[in-house]
Amino acid sequence: MIAIELFLYLLLAISFLMIGYQVILGISATYVKPIEQFNAKLYRRFAIVIPAHNEEKMIAKTIYSLFSLNYPNKLFDVIVVADNCTDQTAEISTGLGATVWERTDDKKRGKGYALSWGFEKLLQSSADYDAVIVIDSDSLISGNFLTVMNDYLEQGMPVIQSNDLVLPQPGNWSIESTRIGFILTNFIKPLGRKNFGLFAGLRGNGMCFRTDVLRDVPWQAWSLTEDVEFGLTLILKGYKIEFSPEAVVWAQMPVHSRNAESQRSRWERGRSQITKNFAGIFLKKAIRHRSIRFFDVFIDLITPPFVNMMLFVSIMTVLSFLMWIFGWIAPTALWLWVLLIFASVFHLLLGLKTAKADRMLYKSMLYIPIYILWKIKMYIKALSAQREMKWIRTTRDI
Repeated sequence: MIAIELFLYLLLAISFLMIGYQVILGISATYVKPIEQFNAKLYRRFAIVIPAHNEEKMIAKTIYSLFSLNYPNKLFDVIVVADNCTDQTAEISTGLGATVWERTDDKKRGKGYALSWGFEKLLQSSADYDAVIVIDSDSLISGNFLTVMNDYLEQGMPVIQSNDLVLPQPGNWSIESTRIGFILTNFIKPLGRKNFGLFAGLRGNGMCFRTDVLRDVPWQAWSLTEDVEFGLTLILKGYKIEFSPEAVVWAQMPVHSRNAESQRSRWERGRSQITKNFAGIFLKKAIRHRSIRFFDVFIDLITPPFVNMMLFVSIMTVLSFLMWIFGWIAPTALWLWVLLIFASVFHLLLGLKTAKADRMLYKSMLYIPIYILWKIKMYIKALSAQREMKWIRTTRDI
């Protein structure tokens, strides 16, 4: 019984560290005031790169959104990297005014390879771009996006990650649950880090790089979550990634949950790869340099997604209750697990309030149990699947 109780308290300590870490970032986020006035003296020139693989159903909306940005049209180009496409992606993009670079490589397939090839071609071109932005082919972009990025670049920021959110779909449990997760992970956590002066991470959609950064650190990320991998590489190279909450990209998620399986499978498996490859490196650097910034990256890498932590804490609360009923443990452990449940709910509600979430999103909290069960199924599939490095395309509904 002593061994069981000691193990239980060890799990409690780890859980308090991970959930407490997220609660602290959530509270910190409430103190950040977004910039309202952008007064950069120089208008910079941007290349907006869209990596796309068979996206004829979605890419038109994204290109229309980009050409509607509130920024001088002569100072940005929209470049579509049509990677191993067999549909009308290239033709549609060209017809809408985008520059299209077609790439065919049966062996090196995937978003990472597409970006590496596109960046190399772009940097070798005669065009004199100040910065490069990456936008996913299924996104809508806030009208101030380039204005915000231009201002951050003038402040000296070499790498910037915008606010990466999900387009609302009220009544759809899969999309609305994902929207809650994106708010907590892609908005609240980096906003809290911004207040503490910590590193933001890259999320793939809405990334901005000064061109000199890409020359100094060429894209060499090929994992299933290549964006996160490249962000960690940049941090190790000495570059700070800044979070920009004022600029937003909204990704369109599949309406049917079954069509999101390939996308979520890539995220879950990619996260496991990244944690395995980088967590130890950042822990060693945190200890060697006594760096809070590196330790923050380490904690973030080993902390499971919020819904996973909620599931774990809920299960442990039930188990602790049963063990207390049978007299195996003291009630203290049980009350500590209950406290963690309250802390998790507090973090969730505070995050939605800070993000000024709409009323429907609060109601969507009722979908979280369904979403958790669905994610368990995804994890089981991810564990049983073979390692895959090619482009895993999300099945579209339209």
